[in-house]
Amino acid sequence: MREFAAQAREIAGVTLAPDQLRAFQEYERELLAWNAKFNLTAIDDPQKIRVKHFLDSLTCLLAMGEGCRGRVADVGTGAGFPGIPLKIACPGMRLSLIESVGKKAAFCQHVVELLCLKDVEVFPQRAETLGQDPAHRERYDWAVARAVAALPVLAEYLLPLVRVGGCALAMKGESALAEAHAAENALRILGGELRRLVPVVLPGVEDERYLVVIEKRAATPAGYPRRVGVPAKRPL
Repeated sequence: MREFAAQAREIAGVTLAPDQLRAFQEYERELLAWNAKFNLTAIDDPQKIRVKHFLDSLTCLLAMGEGCRGRVADVGTGAGFPGIPLKIACPGMRLSLIESVGKKAAFCQHVVELLCLKDVEVFPQRAETLGQDPAHRERYDWAVARAVAALPVLAEYLLPLVRVGGCALAMKGESALAEAHAAENALRILGGELRRLVPVVLPGVEDERYLVVIEKRAATPAGYPRRVGVPAKRPL
């Protein structure tokens, strides 16, 4: 974990205390154990888990800031990325993990309880449903997602959850600029505006990576998000 700690400090600008590094170690062990049974992730090498899951998740702090203390929604979190690593690094964060696949949501709940993470809730539901729930609609400072959908679709999952003045953050690859251009109409309809693209470099990873940061400038119209499945079938 010493190398991971150094990389987190150099690349994501976060200094991890010994108890935080122990939490990452426990998370890694549980991910490997559960993955052998449930195939939670295609990555099953510890070193790659640290770089492509843990460190990649922490790069969100390049946009959010290490001292993030707001309310964060992680949409389509899968096995907890990027939400759980962000919570370990920023204990003051209030986090909602949104994952509709039961086994993945169950794993996230297990990790939250094992690591005694406070102010974390797991919602085994679709983002379209929560986006119309008054307890979640426009309640979050940040809504983040990694490898969930193309940006015109993803915007409809994320922006209804974000308060005016908050931000959505999409973790994207080399298609980030093209997707941002394709999402211009969706952002306009949903009350968002592209703020910036932050380039990300991971050790040993040649693929281009970006954080697409979208500011919520106006309230999302009541009709969005549309019912479950519609955003993916008919992108804005």
